[in-house]
Amino acid sequence: MKSKDIHNYDDIIDRPHHVSSHHPQMSLDDRAAQFAPFAALTGHKEAVNEKERLTEKKRILDEHQKEILNLKLLEKCMHIKEHPQMKVTYFQADEKKSGGKYVTINEALKKIDEYENLLIFMNGLKINIDDIYEIE
Repeated sequence: MKSKDIHNYDDIIDRPHHVSSHHPQMSLDDRAAQFAPFAALTGHKEAVNEKERLTEKKRILDEHQKEILNLKLLEKCMHIKEHPQMKVTYFQADEKKSGGKYVTINEALKKIDEYENLLIFMNGLKINIDDIYEIE
């Protein structure tokens, strides 16, 4: 039976390869792409990178540190019309995980919104006063 299977194609084995007159031939790159490995774990690399990304916990200020910040804010409030330059280190919560990071900016202060508890800077940045760690 096997010897019969080997000879099944004897009638066409020596014929020239058929080239379609209606459909263009596929390029070698396109043919190779059909056999390229697919991403079975879509998003896996991104998930691993996200897991490796470190965040910090928000530091809790003691009463003495809070009092120092309040005095510095009060001084800035007295000169608010002059748009004083401020160097502020504050906690920025992470959007994807618990924790966040500390960011330091040096910007001109536009106003202090006591109702919303925000510092608003000339560049449009808004910082919650409760997130401030240090003012220089």
